[in-house]
Amino acid sequence: MSVIKHSEERLMKVLLAPVISEKATMVAEKNEQVVFLVMPDATKPEIKAAVELLFKVQVESVQVANRLGKQKRTGKFNGRRNHTKRAFVCLKPGQEINFTEGA
Repeated sequence: MSVIKHSEERLMKVLLAPVISEKATMVAEKNEQVVFLVMPDATKPEIKAAVELLFKVQVESVQVANRLGKQKRTGKFNGRRNHTKRAFVCLKPGQEINFTEGA
């Protein structure tokens, strides 16, 4: 597998926010995974490199899920929320990301 160099500027923009929800917490405890909201055009290698760069941890694997935006209606106008992409990042054993530190 060839090593692909990603620009550091691009990697800083790939991760948008951590997902803090009941499901994300359950996945984190059970499978040692962390869930992030990522840019819609982000690739798995970019997500892996971004997490390793920002949090100084080792990533074992990355799984992504595209989520369709909900259909919403206001009066007679139909609309839709934006589509989102989530990344389930599996960390190597012994690695941990704690979002509550320094809060």
